[in-house]
Amino acid sequence: MKNMMSVVVALVLCVLVTGLPAQAQDFSHIEAILERLDAQSRFDNTDFSSVLTMVVEDVEKGIEKMVVRQFRRDDGERFLLLIQEPVTEKGQGYLLEGDNLWFYDPSSRQFAHTSLKENFQDSDARNADFGSNSYSSSYEVEGYLEGTLGNFEVYIIDLKAVDDTVPFPFVKLWVTKDSDLVLKTEEYSLTYRLMRTGLFPKYTKVGDVVMPVQMVFIDELVPGNKTQISVSEISVSDIPDHVFTKAYIERVNR
Repeated sequence: MKNMMSVVVALVLCVLVTGLPAQAQDFSHIEAILERLDAQSRFDNTDFSSVLTMVVEDVEKGIEKMVVRQFRRDDGERFLLLIQEPVTEKGQGYLLEGDNLWFYDPSSRQFAHTSLKENFQDSDARNADFGSNSYSSSYEVEGYLEGTLGNFEVYIIDLKAVDDTVPFPFVKLWVTKDSDLVLKTEEYSLTYRLMRTGLFPKYTKVGDVVMPVQMVFIDELVPGNKTQISVSEISVSDIPDHVFTKAYIERVNR
């Protein structure tokens, strides 16, 4: 009987020990990667401006080109997006002031409150795509694998949102091991349905910031719909405070 009890105890201990890694897996090095991703995407010490050229492919509407002037001030969570092309949408703008995002329509001369979660101008980009990353603060790590993507060794990281400020509650990232660059994202609904895939094939360094200058967002619900974004005319010159105001958007539309 004593020997039998020893066997039972040993088996129980074996089960407990076997279960420990799944319950107490150390994600600290993955969390550190997310913190670095966020830090290297933020223009905390300078302003930032650029021109975004967007090619929107829609299976029903065809192909449309948009040109957008972008201004960012990450210290204070501000950005301004002013549409320059097409002519029918010229002057429309998006102004982020902290937690508030406003859309301006020059035809009605009215501002309407909108959300970072919404699609940008019926494209496959979301309004949130034009600010800095918030992976470390808005998500928790659920797990990860090591693998390859093309010629790159990557961590494949599963994230779950911890607040409702982000567009998607579940995200999978493909992050390079040697340089902490996001090469690919998959974004999922609450029911874990794949909603959108993002590809980031080209980066550039601007001061201390490493940012993608080519992005592709693929609509996984409507085959054939995708949006390609190219970033040009990058500048880190100071931007006057008045640019990040409603009055400025109204003035440039007069």
